[in-house]
Amino acid sequence: MKLLNENLKLLEEDHLYHIALSNVQDNLRELFGDVKFVCFGGQSTRMEKFASFISHELGLDASGPPKNYAGNTDRYAVYKAGPVLSVSHGIGIPSLSIIFQEIVKLVYYAGCHGVTFFRIGTSGGLGLEPGTVVVSERVVNGALEPFYKMVVLGKTVDRPAVVDETLVQELIDCRLNTDTFKTVKGTTLCADDFYEGQGRIDGAFCEHFDDEKFQWLRSLQENGVTNMEMESLGFIAMCHRANIKGAVCCVTLLDRFEGDGLTTNRKLLSEWQTYPQILVSRYIKQKLAETVNENS
Repeated sequence: MKLLNENLKLLEEDHLYHIALSNVQDNLRELFGDVKFVCFGGQSTRMEKFASFISHELGLDASGPPKNYAGNTDRYAVYKAGPVLSVSHGIGIPSLSIIFQEIVKLVYYAGCHGVTFFRIGTSGGLGLEPGTVVVSERVVNGALEPFYKMVVLGKTVDRPAVVDETLVQELIDCRLNTDTFKTVKGTTLCADDFYEGQGRIDGAFCEHFDDEKFQWLRSLQENGVTNMEMESLGFIAMCHRANIKGAVCCVTLLDRFEGDGLTTNRKLLSEWQTYPQILVSRYIKQKLAETVNENS
């Protein structure tokens, strides 16, 4: 990992405030120096379950629930299963960007090498069967531009969202003929909002109607958009800026051509949410096995 901010060299201590860790008060090298993969997802409970799942998949001896290393704050959760961090990021790019930057600093201070980042989450699909996993081969904003736009010191800055095509294909190659779910590549639209930003008509505010919504959804589909969520653009742009391999892998919970709200029962929704985790866990196990073979 390279230091991406020269100002950090001037700090006597860097408080990673939102995860309640410090590069001075905590021995980050001892705690996290072996991390090779960081998996981000929205909910802390989902990421706790993923930590338990990947721990089991890697054959780790886990006694009791996984430890939340950000337990001294209620903003985010950070769990660890061997070389894997499981991190909650909340909803939307603003929430994601905070924890993303602090995790980048954490793995830098921990002296980690060759770390790969994943966002494993949920999305709304366009013409896809609910429960389909989409590995994002392109991410765009609401204007279908592959840039994360932000204002810095009063000036608008465009951060390019460049997808790691090799990593995307490696994830696609992890699918199996025996899978009960489909895995596809696609273009992901990253919206700034859950309601109006995604064309829904059931929010507190709405100035458009069904016919306009469906016209927009059809135009998105014609431009290759397969699913919508709220974090992919910032995630991929920040991975590219930090020179970190990263990929977005999300399951679709509904087909937006069929409606705006979720009507599927909770048990099935919970099962669908494990599908991206299964795919990413295969990739992690494969890479760890390759490392063992290279060292043997």
